[in-house]
Amino acid sequence: MADTGWREELDGWLEPFVTALGHEKRRLWAPVYVRGLLGQGERKSLQPMASRLGLCGHDQLHHFVTSAIWDDAPLRRLLIEKADALVGGPDAVLVVDDTALPKQGRHSVGVSRQYCGALGKKRANCQVLVSLTLASGEVPVPVGLQLFLPETWAADPTRCARAGVPEERRRALAKTDLALGETERVLAAGARFGCVLADAGYGVSAAFRQGLSERGLVWAVGIPRVQNVYSPEVGLHWPRAATGRPRKHPVPSEDPVAAETMLANALWRRVNWRRGTKGPLVAEFAALRVRPAEGEQLRNGRHPPGGEVWLIGEHRTTGERKYHLSNPPADVTLEEVAATLKARWVCEQAHQQLKEELGLDHFEGRSWTGLHRHALMAMIAFCFLQHLRLRERGEKRSRPARTTAAAELARGTVPAARVLPPRARPMSVLRRRPPLLVSRRTAQVVLVWLGWRPPEASRTLMRRRGTP
Repeated sequence: MADTGWREELDGWLEPFVTALGHEKRRLWAPVYVRGLLGQGERKSLQPMASRLGLCGHDQLHHFVTSAIWDDAPLRRLLIEKADALVGGPDAVLVVDDTALPKQGRHSVGVSRQYCGALGKKRANCQVLVSLTLASGEVPVPVGLQLFLPETWAADPTRCARAGVPEERRRALAKTDLALGETERVLAAGARFGCVLADAGYGVSAAFRQGLSERGLVWAVGIPRVQNVYSPEVGLHWPRAATGRPRKHPVPSEDPVAAETMLANALWRRVNWRRGTKGPLVAEFAALRVRPAEGEQLRNGRHPPGGEVWLIGEHRTTGERKYHLSNPPADVTLEEVAATLKARWVCEQAHQQLKEELGLDHFEGRSWTGLHRHALMAMIAFCFLQHLRLRERGEKRSRPARTTAAAELARGTVPAARVLPPRARPMSVLRRRPPLLVSRRTAQVVLVWLGWRPPEASRTLMRRRGTP
């Protein structure tokens, strides 16, 4: 990031965070750490940052980011408040996803062989962070990053203690559990958003969908094509057996079918949900009201129907097919649902920028506190970048509309030679052809043949030279 006066503005923007830190040393080193993340340089680990900042060593930065004696919860709450001020509102979305940090060795907290999308591999040695991103339009602001602890770590208390994992987290928690906990924290901090979005890795969990509904949230999540659903008319009855114990649970009146089968004969419509840089973004969508199979498992291995929701199918122009469940009101339009579903992609942009611009995956420590503190500082730095970008966008929109040439002329930056005289403008017809190396006299002949009439003085001179 170029040094163009942003340092002074950063100090003012960080003032609430600095005040919340309290201790004099932490108030000193927090802005230094954020400046190190925002500064130039490819590597954003402690030693390279300290060197670029002109520090004699990186010990103070290391102590600030790894010390477990102070609570960073006030900073996390302030981050959510800042993000809400930038992009929060009824049209905003909260995107639940995860991102992988490739790692070597086995001592860094939470590192294990697991799915690693960052390397394009199904399984690789990495850490996985469950992320929450508050976004509006195409502007994302990450507000939560929590480490997923694999079973191999949760089952080893000694290993967890060595890495500084808090006692309450030394147990196996699913990513969906972490996501619900982080969502609860974001809600408690007062963030405003209209819908929660997640991919099929989270949407496949009935407990996750039910947890969002219990919190009164509107959600739209991906599901696998084999997800079983019922029609809205499904009923529950109690069949009577001639012998044996009576049933404890009712039985659905129909068999469930896969989401793909349910939408096979639906009406598909072409929907344009947004205009991209290369033109309108379109795909075919279909939607039906269904009841997903998500209750307690029955004797036959099936699940009874849950509440009524929307089943949405998407046929992309690439031939790929995706399926989703969502719980907005029954009168929502297909265009609204499609636009909401496609808003999820902004979290990928945020993850990429956190890694490429702010060094999210550059932390070389092994501790739980160090990793989460580094991730928090990266999110704060990202929020500041979005503050600058949105302010610049607002300034551009507030400027009076005028041509580039007029703006440059007003600033006195356009040389007189660039302003063509009126009689030279018919040459624009010739600019579409390849340039020709011709003499001046030949060019005059061609221009006269095209109908151009020179001024009187030039015609007299041309007659003397024998030009027709």
